[in-house]
Amino acid sequence: MDMVKADFQLLDERFARINGDEWMQRLHTGCRWTEGPVYFPAGRYLVFSDIPNDRTLRWDETTGQVGVFRQPSGYANGHTADRRGRLISCEQGNRRVTRTEHDGSITVIADAWNGKKFNSPNDVVEHSDGSIWFTDPSYGIDSDYEGYQAESEIGACNVYRADPDGSVTLVADDFSRPNGLAFSADESKLYIADTRQDPSHIRVFDVKGARLAGGAIFGTCDNGRFDGVRVDSKGDVWAAAHDGLHCFAPDGTLIGKLRMPEICSNFTFGGARRNELFITASSSLYTLRVTVNGARYP
Repeated sequence: MDMVKADFQLLDERFARINGDEWMQRLHTGCRWTEGPVYFPAGRYLVFSDIPNDRTLRWDETTGQVGVFRQPSGYANGHTADRRGRLISCEQGNRRVTRTEHDGSITVIADAWNGKKFNSPNDVVEHSDGSIWFTDPSYGIDSDYEGYQAESEIGACNVYRADPDGSVTLVADDFSRPNGLAFSADESKLYIADTRQDPSHIRVFDVKGARLAGGAIFGTCDNGRFDGVRVDSKGDVWAAAHDGLHCFAPDGTLIGKLRMPEICSNFTFGGARRNELFITASSSLYTLRVTVNGARYP
């Protein structure tokens, strides 16, 4: 297990309360492009994607071992866990969002909108009402590298909501490449990264039932492009970027960074108290315990 010096960069005094382990652990390396970490506290394991290798991996906290969870994985990208402890996955290659049941079977949550296939679902979150919200950029159909090259049937990169009854609603259609997304702790706001804008930025929406309102730019990226997004228990918004994790105060001020040795794609708060960061970065998976907890949702 490799150890890497933790590098917290203070940009605003509000970030001074955030610190953690002196050293980060590199739990695994040798992948092509890691993504989509999701932690399951009941089993003490983490699932994450190695997209170009068309596989989903599983890190076991009790043994420290990493093995193949699913291959082929449909070029899975982002994942989340629903409130019943089931894995929700964005399958870029299969152009769908699925749920892995407790018995291992796979249920398709959504694979089309208005009779047209999605481009390549990218990242996903669950609302407390059971609806699944996800982004649909075109990375999985742009080439054969992390999916299957194809023309977009929808002709745009949007954000959608899938309800428990199977209906799918378009909730945002003015993005270039929507990517990571996260609800505020009270679910009144939804933060969504737009990777391909210049500069890449995060927008914030008011959640109005099944709809979104607003959409102002919340924060911009000063190093590369934003990817995964998470919210902590203090309302700070964290985003993966090329130089590490960027932390924004609730007012949109960039207050600090956790700098990383590889380009960050995504991350999650895990562990028994949601105070361990698990970070997917280029070819590797990293972790460290921090002095902040991930948001607790309804």
